[in-house]
Amino acid sequence: MPRGLNSIFSKKIPYFTLAKAISLVLISNRVYADIAQAQSTEQNHNIETVTVVGSTTNSVITPEELNKYQANDLADVFRYIPSVSVGGSLGIAQKIYVRGMEDTLLNITVDGALQTGTLFHHIGRVSIEPELLKQVEVQAGAGEATSGAGAIGGAIRFQTKDTDDLLDEGQNIGGLIKAGYFSNDGYRASTSVYGRVNDNWGLLASYVHVDRDNMEDGNGNELFGTSAKQTLAFVKTSGAIGDLQKLTFSYEQREENGDFGARPNWPTLASAPLFPINAKRQTLVANHHFDLNDLVNLKTTFYNTKAEVEQDRFDRWGLYGAEIKTFGFDIRNTSVIDKNTITYGIDYRDDSVVSQYLAESSVWMPWAWNPQVGRFEEEGQVQGAYVQNHWQYNNNVLMSFGLRYDHYELEQITYQDETSSDGFSPNIGLVYNLHPQWELTVGYAEALRGKEVGDAFTLERATDRISFTSELEAETVANTEMGLRYNNGNLDVLASVYHTEIDDVILDQLGRGPVPQAGTYYENVGTLETYGFELNASYQWNNLSITASYSNNDSELNNNTVEGYEHIGLANARGDTWNIDLIYTVSDTLELGWNLIYVEELANIEVLQRAVEIGWIDTTQYVHKPTYSTHDVYLQWLPWANERLIFNLAIQNLFNKQYRDHSSVADYNHIPGWEGIAGLYEAGRDIRLSSSFRF
Repeated sequence: MPRGLNSIFSKKIPYFTLAKAISLVLISNRVYADIAQAQSTEQNHNIETVTVVGSTTNSVITPEELNKYQANDLADVFRYIPSVSVGGSLGIAQKIYVRGMEDTLLNITVDGALQTGTLFHHIGRVSIEPELLKQVEVQAGAGEATSGAGAIGGAIRFQTKDTDDLLDEGQNIGGLIKAGYFSNDGYRASTSVYGRVNDNWGLLASYVHVDRDNMEDGNGNELFGTSAKQTLAFVKTSGAIGDLQKLTFSYEQREENGDFGARPNWPTLASAPLFPINAKRQTLVANHHFDLNDLVNLKTTFYNTKAEVEQDRFDRWGLYGAEIKTFGFDIRNTSVIDKNTITYGIDYRDDSVVSQYLAESSVWMPWAWNPQVGRFEEEGQVQGAYVQNHWQYNNNVLMSFGLRYDHYELEQITYQDETSSDGFSPNIGLVYNLHPQWELTVGYAEALRGKEVGDAFTLERATDRISFTSELEAETVANTEMGLRYNNGNLDVLASVYHTEIDDVILDQLGRGPVPQAGTYYENVGTLETYGFELNASYQWNNLSITASYSNNDSELNNNTVEGYEHIGLANARGDTWNIDLIYTVSDTLELGWNLIYVEELANIEVLQRAVEIGWIDTTQYVHKPTYSTHDVYLQWLPWANERLIFNLAIQNLFNKQYRDHSSVADYNHIPGWEGIAGLYEAGRDIRLSSSFRF
């Protein structure tokens, strides 16, 4: 790294306001804009990003797909993507897995704002409102240098709608009202208003409210502790500054509250107490795009996110809270030089996590490991610099190669411990058009992730203990994949194979180790290997569209199959998954759809190796994930032959199957001492009715 850049990164960047940061960018870009006006008028260079590494397994989800099945949560968003699965039937407890790797190993962004940290390991770390989504991009596996720091498992990029996505041509103001009912069990209502403030600027405001009671599984059993209320407020303004610049600001506040089990991702018995939990996320994002010419196509993102959760354990230590604050930016420029499209830039992120007892001291002090300390804090930074080139060698060959450098720092402010790591991550890829209908893709990528801030609910420790080894190394991944694509216009077939190996996996293993290890102790525990194969085919014939996919993934940590309970925060095993999706367009106003998901069993998964190692149990045990299949159908009717009024009927889990998703925790109830450990069953049949009206 150049000395000047290194000196910048050696200084800690404070939490300054977005307004100050953006003003610096606007001032500098105003200078460029003045030069551009003197050189050229009405220039607009739209340089598209081309992803080569892993391109055959990447996916894009559109709002049309989400609307047809009336997506309510993360499981609905990713239901039909072979590389992605979601564990946990309860919204607040859902976790995303890409190729078996938990979302803690992914870079997940909303309009460029990274969603980081873990508030509580028994709830999810990602929350999104499907109603707002314009597009979802999934990058499976470590990829290009532009994917961001620590994307060792891949990246998911959520992009929200803006005014231009909702207004019809020639329309200056409009609105959208939606209402939905789901039989299992609740309702959803939303309203959006949007319009042009002037010729250059637009404004969008949305409010969404979801209220649901306890769900029932496929056998009619009530899933206690699954009722919740969700609200979302979203404001986004975007506009042009002259002919060459575009600026977007967005603010989102999402809140979910309810009475849940002590561990919301596990089942709750009817006789067990429920504990109030309130979770909230606030995200402020500013995106700036300056398009000068082939050499200067500058994109800048600043973001500030605060996520928090409170749980009232009234049976023990009372109210307990956690908070994660994240500030960051990404500044990148793209230059087109001859046959090369080069993207280069810097990014920075600062995470601070705090947890604390919030009840009266007389309540929590008897439970604290040190009665004198009731608040716990960590702070971490990651700074990166990257360059990625796409070289169009000739009409048939596109090559990509890139490199990024990342530096990680972590400071345990409460206990005055710290660790740091850094390293380089190269990648190389090739797309070769073998024939007008055949395309070969080959890619290799490395990525690095140092120790980041820990799970907020596990920051507390006794003063004579340590929570990570002094020899802690950064995780490093090598991802190799190859894909072959055939497309003749009607038939599109993709086949991909991949191998991912993560060395020096950082994990808090089950159980407290020998003194001076704390109850939560992070160390390098070995190697996680993932092998997989994916096949996807789609065919269009007149009014009928057919898509079928198959996904195979084997993930092992030190040659042992991973499982979501013991390898929480890392990975989970899933059986081979088959998916068939049929869409039939009856007319311009009526469309029908049917989807089948079939997941093969995973038998005899050996578990509790760690429990044997530390003497909790004499021998390892086995858990079983049975086969299941689900059918979903939908009907969409546009009575006015346009999109102003839409009626949707969707039935999820049509045949009322009782099943536990393989990406949830397996069932440990048959093992003495582990009773009660299992993932929630998924909801049974759910009939969803919705209508939307645009004006």
